[in-house]
Amino acid sequence: MVAAAETRVIAALKHAHANSIALYLNAKRCHWFTYGPLFRDLHLFFDELASDAITEIDQLAERLRMLGGEPISTPREIESWATVTVADGKPGPRFMLEQSLANERKVVAELRDAARLADDELDPGTNDLLTTLVQVHEKHAWFIGELLRRDDGLVT
Repeated sequence: MVAAAETRVIAALKHAHANSIALYLNAKRCHWFTYGPLFRDLHLFFDELASDAITEIDQLAERLRMLGGEPISTPREIESWATVTVADGKPGPRFMLEQSLANERKVVAELRDAARLADDELDPGTNDLLTTLVQVHEKHAWFIGELLRRDDGLVT
């Protein structure tokens, strides 16, 4: 049986896990549907986001199992546990980036809260994993923010 303190950590990990799966699917959707003058750069960038997400999906699932939890593994569970916006339709590249940036910022905030919770619950393994993921998503948000800048003279 999982202790009450671990239950909160497991719930935070399940949210992070579902978000990672949703971010992976979102990134692949953007990768497949991007177009325009920055096509190559965006196509490759969204694939990098997907690659990072696929790595963290497994890390979070394994951490959940170590703590006695169950990883997210069905579409219904993804929908129930994810807090990020799931991509839908065929939006333009700017909207894809704006939605991705909003999701990354949300994930950073939630991962920070989860890392604090893990620290409070004396779970250094989970804290370390989540702290590392915060840095990954902060970098994603930074890159996306730079892609959205309008004063570069290349894209209006």
